[in-house]
Amino acid sequence: MASPIEDYALLSDSRTAALVSRDGSIDWLCLPRFDSPSAFGALLGDEEHGCWQLRPSDPQARATRAYDDGTFTLVTRWECADGVAEVHELLTVTDERRAGSRTSDLVRHIVGISGTVEFTHSIRFRFAYARSVPWVRQRRGTAVPEIIAIAGPDAISVRGAALKADDHVHRGTCTVGEGDTVDLVLSWHPSAEPSPPPLDVDDAIEQTRVWWQSWADRIDAPPEYREQVMRSLLILRALTHRDTGGIVAAATTSLPEQFGGVRNWDYRFVWLRDAALTLEAFLAHGFLGIAEHWRMWLLRAVAGDPGQLQIVYGIAGERDLWERELESLPGYQGASPVRIGNDAARQYQADVIGEVLVALDVAREAGLEETEFSWPLQRSLLQKALDRIDDPDNGIWEIRGEPRMFTHSRAMMWAAFDRGVRAVQRHGLDGPVELWEKTRDRLRDEIDAHGVSAEGYFTQSYGSDEVDASLLVLPMVGFCDAEDPRMLATVAEIERTLVRDGLVHRYRTSSGVDGLPGDEHPFLACSFWLVEQYAASGRRDDAIALMDRVCALANDVGMLSEEYDVEERRHVGNTPQALSHLALVQAADSLVGSGSPSRHAPRLARSRADRSREASATRRPDRPAGGRTSVPRRGTHPGRTGRRPHAAREPRSLPQTPAHPARRGHRAASRHPPGHPSRSTPRRRRSRRARRAGRRTADGSRSRSRANAARFPRWRRSARACP
Repeated sequence: MASPIEDYALLSDSRTAALVSRDGSIDWLCLPRFDSPSAFGALLGDEEHGCWQLRPSDPQARATRAYDDGTFTLVTRWECADGVAEVHELLTVTDERRAGSRTSDLVRHIVGISGTVEFTHSIRFRFAYARSVPWVRQRRGTAVPEIIAIAGPDAISVRGAALKADDHVHRGTCTVGEGDTVDLVLSWHPSAEPSPPPLDVDDAIEQTRVWWQSWADRIDAPPEYREQVMRSLLILRALTHRDTGGIVAAATTSLPEQFGGVRNWDYRFVWLRDAALTLEAFLAHGFLGIAEHWRMWLLRAVAGDPGQLQIVYGIAGERDLWERELESLPGYQGASPVRIGNDAARQYQADVIGEVLVALDVAREAGLEETEFSWPLQRSLLQKALDRIDDPDNGIWEIRGEPRMFTHSRAMMWAAFDRGVRAVQRHGLDGPVELWEKTRDRLRDEIDAHGVSAEGYFTQSYGSDEVDASLLVLPMVGFCDAEDPRMLATVAEIERTLVRDGLVHRYRTSSGVDGLPGDEHPFLACSFWLVEQYAASGRRDDAIALMDRVCALANDVGMLSEEYDVEERRHVGNTPQALSHLALVQAADSLVGSGSPSRHAPRLARSRADRSREASATRRPDRPAGGRTSVPRRGTHPGRTGRRPHAAREPRSLPQTPAHPARRGHRAASRHPPGHPSRSTPRRRRSRRARRAGRRTADGSRSRSRANAARFPRWRRSARACP
């Protein structure tokens, strides 16, 4: 049976992902992409559905684990009766082609620390979601033992230790003493192409470390929640495909929202909403290159008639996401059906265009220039919103019941037209601004008339008295103030009906709104939204208490799933969930600027003294100025060695052009492999006079330097143009 969801750690090369249990079993791996059929599927069944187990032969061995600093190299330390050893596991980030062959490589690097430790490993190949047992053979005449498994379009080789066949399982042992190493390497390649040559393991480990660490070193995080924000941003980067720019919602499919229930969905695709929100989290921390990459993905995905817009696409923009149920996998701990594909692609969700336009507005404010295609696309999206202005929709939660006029969806449509108006008035772009203003005002009047209950709180949908956690987003997009009486009444109703055991549910499933049987657990992103609302409405102590409560639900390597079972103290739903992690980042950011307006609305420039007072106000009296006492600093985490402390980090210089090598960042671009974020083109610096001026432009808006100062707190403003 699969391990508890919270027992898994993520490996990623930003093309696909693997999940490794505490016990050393890789129970989920799809190659070569996140949404490819699984080669190991024990996560949704048991070991007979495919897995790769590696652990000491000693059944009493004790394991502790942590990521290697700001990377996705998982270091598991095994302490046994006869010795100590570590297993370093990673999906390598190297050139996709090796000697002309396309490949993906997973490395398990065993290091002897003291004494001697014998490891047992077994591997069960089950391709195509356990529907295909491949043909497996031993390779003869190779320098190291090697087996190769082939079925249909896929081939996987495993090199490094002798394995013997035992009824569709391959088993073996290896022993390490102090200072010894053993490398086990799994390599995927198309079965019609030649096998790639052996991987240079040491070089691949170093390239991968540099790729991740140099990206992590660019993260500016609020000191109170530094470790959580850094790991969350890294997880969001891990879920962003480094070739296409598509941002998947999670690395898994069909992990249940209710154990034993039917609420099991495939999240390995790019939801425009989730991707747009992820984009805002990246932009708030200076990663402008990712915004440009995703905007290009959007242009390709929506190419042609925007009237055919879907709310979710494949990783490269594919439209065919036909949902079907698999009989080959019994489901996580028996929760069936297992689904691949997602019929939400056929739904109309009116809020999505608003989420996309809001994110692209944030990118524009951060300095991302419009292209000859990007603004016409946004105009087309606004036209689609106009064409369906009176249509009910399925809402942010993708209900499978009857479409409704959801208040959150209508508010996001308001936000879409508001950002269209702002683009014309503040940035001089062309568009029918009078029509957009009229539509925006009509939507506000409509929500005021039909989206507010007799008791004075915003409702889930027109004509309903139910409340919905998505309504917490309204102040964030600027529809109303966080201290608006209607918003305060909405929070009170959410606390009364949706908060259980201190965590927030999306809505009351007993109302029948979603058209599905069964119940669900608290939705983690909603609790983070309530943190933002508390912080913006002056309830700072409540915000900090809830933030600490939800952050404490992450597992030992900082991962969050979609939901949390309070009674069983277990993660629930697909993992790691992008929405949970991006909401964590935004909630942490809001605590630094407590009481400030929406993160999506333009902010007034603040003095350094103002920012200092705000940071001090969010700090607990029992916490030192340097950060949270409960979070270990890098270099002091149990099991981690060789890390440098971050408390005295020097400010980083802005990237410079090659003409000024002395002013480049901490590493020269030539030291990194192709495709590495450090190889991206640096942004051109403005003249000193332009940077200093901050004067108004011809249309009355502030210059870009002042607009950026207004949009982001100082610790976030580090003009980096990297992916």
